Amino acid sequence: MSAVANPATVAECLRVGAGFSQGDRNWIAEQFATLDARLAGFHADATELEVSVKDREARGQKVTLECWVAGRQKIVTTSTEEDLHAALNDVRDDLRRKLNDAKTRQEPRHNKHLRQTDQPEVPADLIPTQAAERQDAETA
Repeated sequence: MSAVANPATVAECLRVGAGFSQGDRNWIAEQFATLDARLAGFHADATELEVSVKDREARGQKVTLECWVAGRQKIVTTSTEEDLHAALNDVRDDLRRKLNDAKTRQEPRHNKHLRQTDQPEVPADLIPTQAAERQDAETA
């Protein structure tokens, strides 16, 4: 993969939405700092993150993290954990998984794991027998 001139970081791309104040932004950015390594493959000016919470600190709170990367579909992760800290960690980890899945789907030819499939070796003396069995089955 080619290096990105201006890599995306959480601190640069994160917006806080409903339920959070600008004062919460730094705390949330610290929670999401582990996403920096995954976001580094994208351009900062083409990447956006937005986190919001509905019914904060209430029994039915719902934390949502949305990610927009130019040229890809929007990724949305949600958590209904009652603890705000746990909910933020939940959406962060889910976004990391979804970004990895999206990358693998888009660029499987560069994924060494997908290229290396262990095929069992078939002994040469079994190959003609299998062909003969198939031929017998087709004529039956």
